[in-house]
Amino acid sequence: MDTFGNFPPSQTPNRNVIRVFSAVIQEVSRDRNTTLVTISYNNCIGCGRTPGTVRLVVNQDTTILDERGRNIRASELERGMTVDANYSTVMTRSIPPQAQAFFIRVTRRGNRTETTIGRIIEVNTRNDFILVLRNQNPSSAIRFNISPETVILDPLGRRIRLSSLSAGFRVRVEHATFMTASIPPQTTAFTVRIIR
Repeated sequence: MDTFGNFPPSQTPNRNVIRVFSAVIQEVSRDRNTTLVTISYNNCIGCGRTPGTVRLVVNQDTTILDERGRNIRASELERGMTVDANYSTVMTRSIPPQAQAFFIRVTRRGNRTETTIGRIIEVNTRNDFILVLRNQNPSSAIRFNISPETVILDPLGRRIRLSSLSAGFRVRVEHATFMTASIPPQTTAFTVRIIR
């Protein structure tokens, strides 16, 4: 075979392949016969650094499987899904870098989410949360709990740590649809991205 696309991750030849596990799809864009899928990951074999973000080029040479191991089309990939992926070590120097995807397997469908844009007024690294004001009114504050699965991104889409956030940053938070009845209300953040 010319590509490694027909091998599951455990059987993919090791040369020229990067493997990531439990990556989260951040963005999906389509153009004719090619789909670009931006993923963020913490668990990687062959990439030399973690965490990271990469834009995968998905085309007819990419094998895509759902949770049950059935073939699916690139059009079924959605933001918020968790995937395992194998892709080429040959990458562009763009931010994020771009590489050919050989294999993608969906391991979990995305949760229903809502998006909130606001300004951080507190970062608590001890208890893993941020407090965000949606507007100037203090009653608009929401506490977003940060879990190990929460993806935190800088304005260029690069992964950063909770400790890199500061009060005053404007952020877009994708979060669970439920909120506690507490004051301020609390919910789980899936993605936090600094915006300009």
